Amino acid sequence: MESQFRPVIRQKIVDSVAAAPPALTRRDVWIPDLANKAVAVIGMRRAGKTSLLWQILNDRLAAGAPRDTLLYFSFEDERLAGMQARDLDILLEEYYRLYPESRDRRQATLFLDEIQVVPGWEAFARRILDTENIKLYLSGSSARLLSREVATSMRGRAMEAVVFPFSFRESLRHASREPAKSPTHLTKAERSALDNQLHAFLAQGGFPEAQGLDLRHRIELLRGYVDVVLLRDVIERHTVSHPQALLWMVRQLLGNAAGTFSINKFHADLKSQGFAVAKETLHAYLSYLEDAFLLCSIEIATSSERRRRVNPRKVYPIDTGLIPIYDRSGKANIGHALETAVLLELLRRGAEVHYVRTAGGYEVDFLARHPDGREDLIQVCANIDDANTLQRELRALDEAATEHPRAQRLLIVLDKPAAPPPIEGIALATASDWLLAP
Repeated sequence: MESQFRPVIRQKIVDSVAAAPPALTRRDVWIPDLANKAVAVIGMRRAGKTSLLWQILNDRLAAGAPRDTLLYFSFEDERLAGMQARDLDILLEEYYRLYPESRDRRQATLFLDEIQVVPGWEAFARRILDTENIKLYLSGSSARLLSREVATSMRGRAMEAVVFPFSFRESLRHASREPAKSPTHLTKAERSALDNQLHAFLAQGGFPEAQGLDLRHRIELLRGYVDVVLLRDVIERHTVSHPQALLWMVRQLLGNAAGTFSINKFHADLKSQGFAVAKETLHAYLSYLEDAFLLCSIEIATSSERRRRVNPRKVYPIDTGLIPIYDRSGKANIGHALETAVLLELLRRGAEVHYVRTAGGYEVDFLARHPDGREDLIQVCANIDDANTLQRELRALDEAATEHPRAQRLLIVLDKPAAPPPIEGIALATASDWLLAP
């Protein structure tokens, strides 16, 4: 029996190959490239995953790939409602029927967006990787394709490309303000403008649709993002039995950016208010929120599994723009936003990140282990004009260095003092310089 979807699929293929890639802000996302491995483009909703698919397509086009070997195909089309896994073969049949020279003799690249709407798509993806000369990119907005679960469902046949909201550099690029030279070579006026742009970035965050919006529109937009994530990617997906406890957890975590979070303490608080929720359930809720990329947490740096379990995590939102929505302190909290921005940049750079608590009770914000083996001890501070503040930050770095002697020590500040104090063995960098470093 002829499938009802064939004419629609054929026309979508023709239209897609004929379409010029849209002009979009270029993203600095690490994209794995291994033979016989699909790339799963994952990240929070509205962070720019579909845009990245088009960017990859455009890059391959610029590298000389014929346009008809590059197919972007979105399954988010009401005409394709009800498609089953068996119908996915039509996509391949029609594509090769239209462009037969792409079969075997040259590699085709398929960008399959929202493919999760077709049940059983994983088997199709694994099969074409094994039987066709195809490079495969996958993405989507459903809970599973937002998360690392897509790589698991592909049984080791997929690698992740994680899309965060815009970095500081990407936000400048989006506004056509990316510096053409190193920040250290900027004029005083250019430096002042850059500092102003960094403050604006820390307040508005990096979600593409939020760029340039006034405060009211931005808050409503971002609050809507959070609501959709909670409903679709957490509550509905995991059949959450205590949604009120989940909502309280989210408010506490997003309202206390860069703060520590103890499941034991939160469990006790809930219990005192008459909520009977198991600790294991709360641990699961936290993992659900991280899996949906609403927030991320880091553990204490230790080789002791017991110490890791008993110490709280530090929790950060996936974007600094979420902080003002949930913070109830009435303060600007520029320091928390800056610390969040630094962590997200470390994660973009592929670092494994922990926080450090020294034997003397001092805390260092981050111990970052980079893919090339380098280690950094990083302390983030909005302002070091106060001598006591500076001394506290330096003492923490010095003591942590005795426990992590391989690590370079770095103090990142929002505004460097006019006359920086001499600091032996510790690098001092402004946040704008560090965030824009290549």
